[in-house]
Amino acid sequence: MTAPGPLTPMSPPGSSAPVGPDASRSVAGRMLAVLDAFDASHRSLSLTALARRAGLPLATAHRLVASLTRWGALERDATGAYHIGLRLWEVATLSPRGVGVREAALPFMEDLYEATHENVQLAVRDGLEVVYVELISGHSAVQVRTRVGSRWPLHATGVGLVLLAYGPPRLYERVCARPLRRYTDLTIQDPHRLRATLAEVRRTGIAVSDRQITMDGLSIAAPVRGPRGEVVASLSVVVPAAEGRAPGLVPAVRVAAHGISRTLAAALGQEPVAEASGR
Repeated sequence: MTAPGPLTPMSPPGSSAPVGPDASRSVAGRMLAVLDAFDASHRSLSLTALARRAGLPLATAHRLVASLTRWGALERDATGAYHIGLRLWEVATLSPRGVGVREAALPFMEDLYEATHENVQLAVRDGLEVVYVELISGHSAVQVRTRVGSRWPLHATGVGLVLLAYGPPRLYERVCARPLRRYTDLTIQDPHRLRATLAEVRRTGIAVSDRQITMDGLSIAAPVRGPRGEVVASLSVVVPAAEGRAPGLVPAVRVAAHGISRTLAAALGQEPVAEASGR
């Protein structure tokens, strides 16, 4: 199984922008289509493949790719193929929702890894998906399908269930407005079951995603809160589902998430708001 790709052939999630050679698209929109042509399965693309995946005429793609390459958003290798450039990564590191939380979280993630020697993950919500902003993997830990920068749906992941449970009131309706994607026989696909699961997450402050993405992995996740008590991220540890370790790891995940929350509050000179079971 591979990570889910773009929802449309190069339209961002939730976008209604047309796909294909459409002269009505702005220059900025066409440039974004070029960048959106890359994903986990397409890290290196020829100019022809870029044009096709971006839905652009070859001449237009050539002009835009040249501009993006001069700026550093794209780089061209010795074979003539293009890939994402370091300049774009440099700009991305300025995002406070990703990098700021990541910097606060890393010491606690490292402690959690040392205590478990399992995969430790940090994610934030972007629309109807989670984006993983940091991952510490163990050599002998269960294999995970996530990577830094990858996107997964809210309903099927431990971190996603946390972010969905503490998200805006209408987020649940938006998620359930379309079919819930199935990855295994245990993936939540029933909106009523999802609603009950989210209520339990809010009651306990912990989400458990049991074999919903792969049949060998179980995720335990907890919320990371900002200074005002809002949930800004989610921390999880992924363990082999067959080992039955989830109950024993809940306190460690909870303590690590609370430590990150305190660090985020201290960075602004504030005391963290006490956790509550509701929104």
